[in-house]
Amino acid sequence: MSVEDKLMSMKEAIKKFVNDGDTVYMAGFTHLIPFSAGHEIIRQKKRNLTLCRLTPDIIFDQMIAAGCAKKVVFSWAGNPGVGTLRAFRRAVEKGYPNSIEIEEYTHFSMICRITAGALHIPFIPLKSLRGSDLPKYNPNIKVINCPYTGREICVVPALNPDVSIIHAQRADKNGNVQVWGILGDIKEAAFAAKRVIVSVEEIVDENVIRSDPNRTVIPDFMVDALVEEPWAAHPSYAQGYYDRDNEFYIEWDKISMEPETLQKYLDEWVYGLENRAEYVKKLGVEKIMKLKPKSFYSLPVNYGIYM
Repeated sequence: MSVEDKLMSMKEAIKKFVNDGDTVYMAGFTHLIPFSAGHEIIRQKKRNLTLCRLTPDIIFDQMIAAGCAKKVVFSWAGNPGVGTLRAFRRAVEKGYPNSIEIEEYTHFSMICRITAGALHIPFIPLKSLRGSDLPKYNPNIKVINCPYTGREICVVPALNPDVSIIHAQRADKNGNVQVWGILGDIKEAAFAAKRVIVSVEEIVDENVIRSDPNRTVIPDFMVDALVEEPWAAHPSYAQGYYDRDNEFYIEWDKISMEPETLQKYLDEWVYGLENRAEYVKKLGVEKIMKLKPKSFYSLPVNYGIYM
């Protein structure tokens, strides 16, 4: 795939690579959550998606409320630091706006699934699920006898999404993607998926990427679509670019309390906007400046070079 074919808008990326009925993995553990992509999926009215991620967060609450999901595969669901995901609960308990299936794991067993997918092995063993109630309620968690010790051990199946969606700090135009701060499940999500959409805060010169190669967690040949999309993770954060908007997470609890107020939010902040640039403009200068972090650089590393 040429550089020209890979670079596109978020609207183009979602239209081209996310289909109704897909299994969609949205990476980012508290950090670099791809909200812009989630909003575009809502805007394009994608349906019957199986949505997967560690800690669904409020992006899944929004997508469920918009009717995008038929199933959620997850580990712990909640509005971090605040409380429950109200739209998620309405869908599970009351079938509103539609009923959804749930498949629950622990954080570790969920990351084991996506790691197995990245390694392209059929399952992965782990000890931590023994003694919990999850194997009783999740038939995908199996108990087998270890071929080496003979002891019982749990295994979980590989997760290979149709598409993984990732946000990162920067990449070059070829799609070599760099991340720092909390890495979470970003690399595994990319290597496990059939198709990969990456948005970044900025596209930088190849020399910038080469100057610090250890930060490159996704190589260019894994990336199908590359989108330059500043503030794509808001209200979560991008280390070094903007902080987490804690005020919004608290506000979301009130917004999502009733379907009517949640729909009003979607109409104003998702359906009513053409793209992320309009979203950032609507956020306003005061909010943007409030979330801008102070500079705090790591010490340089001498890689050396033979001239």
